[in-house]
Amino acid sequence: MAEGSDTTLTADIRSFASGHGGAKAVIEYVGKRGARIVLVGEDGEWTDQFAAAGTDVARKACETAGVEVENEWERELMEQMRPSNDLWRSMSRRSMAR
Repeated sequence: MAEGSDTTLTADIRSFASGHGGAKAVIEYVGKRGARIVLVGEDGEWTDQFAAAGTDVARKACETAGVEVENEWERELMEQMRPSNDLWRSMSRRSMAR
């Protein structure tokens, strides 16, 4: 399977969902670059994938993988997310520009 192919994307989504007790997805349009798929597992872990072909391919990959797609960021979904220690460390090193 070629990196970034539809089948690879679907397999990666399915793998994440099965490893985290299920998952929900939010798809974000990134212009001509494609779409970002943010996956939130039932255990609070999260990751993201990229669909270079666009939002329609992202939705189809989630549907094929059996992952529900949320229409927008709902409060309940955001509260479920649990940032990793690595993310906290990387955020602490950033400085805000004025």
